[in-house]
Amino acid sequence: MSLTTAARLLSAPLRSVSQPRAANASRAYAAAAQAVLSVLESELDAIRTAGTWKGERVITSQQGPRISVDGSRGDILNFCANNYLGLSNHPEVVKAGIDALKKYGAGLSSVRFICGTQSIHKNLEEKLARFHEREDCILYASCFDANAGLFEVLLGPDDAVLSDELNHASIIDGIRLCRAKRFRYKHMDLNDLEEKLKESRSSRMRLVVTDGVFSMDGDVAPLQGICDLAEQYGALVFIDECHATGFLGPRGRGTDELLGVMDRVHIVNSTLGKALGGAAGGYTVGPKALIELLRQRSRPYLFSNSLPPPVVGCATRAVELLLASNEIAQSMAAKTMRFRNNMTQAGFTISGTAHPICPVMLGDARLASLMADDMLKLGVYVIGFSYPVVPKGKARIRVQISAAHTDEDIDRAVDAFIQTGRKHGVIS
Repeated sequence: MSLTTAARLLSAPLRSVSQPRAANASRAYAAAAQAVLSVLESELDAIRTAGTWKGERVITSQQGPRISVDGSRGDILNFCANNYLGLSNHPEVVKAGIDALKKYGAGLSSVRFICGTQSIHKNLEEKLARFHEREDCILYASCFDANAGLFEVLLGPDDAVLSDELNHASIIDGIRLCRAKRFRYKHMDLNDLEEKLKESRSSRMRLVVTDGVFSMDGDVAPLQGICDLAEQYGALVFIDECHATGFLGPRGRGTDELLGVMDRVHIVNSTLGKALGGAAGGYTVGPKALIELLRQRSRPYLFSNSLPPPVVGCATRAVELLLASNEIAQSMAAKTMRFRNNMTQAGFTISGTAHPICPVMLGDARLASLMADDMLKLGVYVIGFSYPVVPKGKARIRVQISAAHTDEDIDRAVDAFIQTGRKHGVIS
């Protein structure tokens, strides 16, 4: 008898025993997998029932003030993009991206410190530092990554971070990664911030963290008061400028320029994915020593691929346009107030102040979704925002004004809101 035959005969009884066990294990695994799927389906059903389901409409054109939407006829006015300056499809920005693609390729297939740094990355970082009037700049794949990569590097267990309670989710997640003591102050409440500064007095280093503009409400942080308190109590100031860079302030430098505190804010994070061409990417600007430390230790920077050359090319041209002229940035104010004033006169409640983010407050999530659908039928693209993007009971349609919108576009959007508002009983 061969060894092969002997092994086959010896293993036969074992297979007969193991097969039922395997079948039982397979059935148990299938049951467990089905239980998980049932939990997921229940969660999805709850979202649908609550009216907070977030569908994704399909755009079949370039981003811009007028777009084509799958299932809709003709041009649709787009009033919910972060395309504040209309640069997402600006001819010069698009051409710069194409030129960079041809010259530098589609991507680097590497992180920055291995073989992923091209001259165009350094050039963009230099221009962004100059734009913000800071010493240095570091690029990230997104501002979410910039926020995820900053606090863990800067702050240790002997430090404290003081954060506005309505800061963006990326700031909250970034703070969770660091070991500093955490203090959350009431939204834009300087008295509460001062109390938290007193409570954290024993910390080695303290960092006050706030959005420059809060994206859901369009309200502007009281940076002058924040900087006064920070100086009084020996703290640093950080701002996230995603919804301000490029169009707030006389030259579009952001909230710190608007409020006259550029020399008092120490660290700025912002994005290339909104006003600056709208493609992707984020960055940190600040003291050179901080930027150099981030290059050595910031995990999203060290373990993420470099920004693709076409993205860098587009963003660079957008920044160059803003460095050359403030004309586009200055065109925003009149258009914003035209929409806000006309909507308020019609009876709507518009949150925020003089920012291009104009939240039309509705309260009910299902109402916000239904009104947004009816607006699309009238040729205006807006989206209802509800929990968990905004607090429960504070659903709204967030309108965003672009420099590319004409007065006629704005008036048409207001008319559509009036029609749908009357239909749903929001206004009389």
